[in-house]
Amino acid sequence: MTQPENRDYKHFMQDLSNVYIGARFTYGKLIDEEEIPFKIKKMINQYIKPELEDDDPSLESHLYYMKGSGFAYQTFLQLKARVRISILKNGKYTTTTMKLQDFVKIDPADKEKQGVMIQEIIFSKLALMTL
Repeated sequence: MTQPENRDYKHFMQDLSNVYIGARFTYGKLIDEEEIPFKIKKMINQYIKPELEDDDPSLESHLYYMKGSGFAYQTFLQLKARVRISILKNGKYTTTTMKLQDFVKIDPADKEKQGVMIQEIIFSKLALMTL
C-alpha cells in the first residue's frame, strides 16, 4: 500500500483580496499544480526561477535564507508579500504574520534559534494584477 503524500503546508487558497500558498510547495510543484493561476506560474518562471541557486527549492527554504536583495526579492515586494510563521515561545508555537521585508532582516541563525517555521506566503491579489 502506498503512503499518501504529506500535504502539510502544501495548499493554495484565495479570498477576495489575497492569495495564500503553503510554504512546503516547491516551485516546480506549484507550476505543475492545476489549481494555481497562470499569472502565478508565469511570475515564478519569469522572475523567480532564473535567480534560484537550487534546482527546485521549496518556498519555505527560499524565503528562510532570502536576503533583502535580488530580483526575486523585488518581485515578492511588488506583490506585497507577507509570511505566516510559527515561532517557538515558552515551549509553545505562536503564529504570526510579518511583511517579507521585516522577515528577511532576521538572520537565518536567529530564525533557527527561535524555532521559526514558515507556514505560508500571502500575496495581494491587487498587486498580482500589476505584474
